[in-house]
Amino acid sequence: MELKIIARVENGFVSKFGIPRQSGLCPALSRIVFEPEYRSPEALRGLESFSHLWLIWQFSEVGEGKFSPTVRPPRLGGNKRVGVFASRSPFRPNPIGLSCVRLERIEQTPRGSVLVVSGADLMNGTPIFDIKPYLGYSDSIPDAVSGFAEDFVGYKLEVSVPPELWERVRPEDREALLAILKNDPRPSYQHDPEREYFFEYGSYSLGFKVSGGILNVTKLEMRQKIEE
Repeated sequence: MELKIIARVENGFVSKFGIPRQSGLCPALSRIVFEPEYRSPEALRGLESFSHLWLIWQFSEVGEGKFSPTVRPPRLGGNKRVGVFASRSPFRPNPIGLSCVRLERIEQTPRGSVLVVSGADLMNGTPIFDIKPYLGYSDSIPDAVSGFAEDFVGYKLEVSVPPELWERVRPEDREALLAILKNDPRPSYQHDPEREYFFEYGSYSLGFKVSGGILNVTKLEMRQKIEE
């Protein structure tokens, strides 16, 4: 079976570090831009009436031959192994991901109709294989059990940003940046309070340390300044 790439994601997640571990955790906006052969307006007829969408996509940064029967989920500290089918790890027989996102609007652009969504956990440039509407009456299961992930529901870090650094962030970007930091972007096996971590989101370059459940931002610059 040949899978066709129908669209690609455009957003501020320029590297894997900092991407939310699940969809819906960060309100950052993403744009879904269709490939030229799939830009027919007819293909989206009626989609505007749905609030959420399922995205079926490719773990494009994993590479071939990366299947592992057991993995170490970040939520278990990166030390305990579980079966790959009991996880959402990218190291699967087929590198396919599934995410639920909110459809914010549909924009008409020179590249055709573009879907603006929030809550995506996809890296910039990620290929999308399919888009399906989320159906609240059948897709939502309120009493579903989430296995070992139940122990981490509501887990958040407290975030401290010096005012002089926070002023550098555009107001429209602050909610997304806070959500990324609160959800603890560190590798699960690293807990050194003296270690400084760095990542990029959109036009920002950030550095931070974590100690005692508090994430302290140590650096916040516009990437353009660094590139100059």
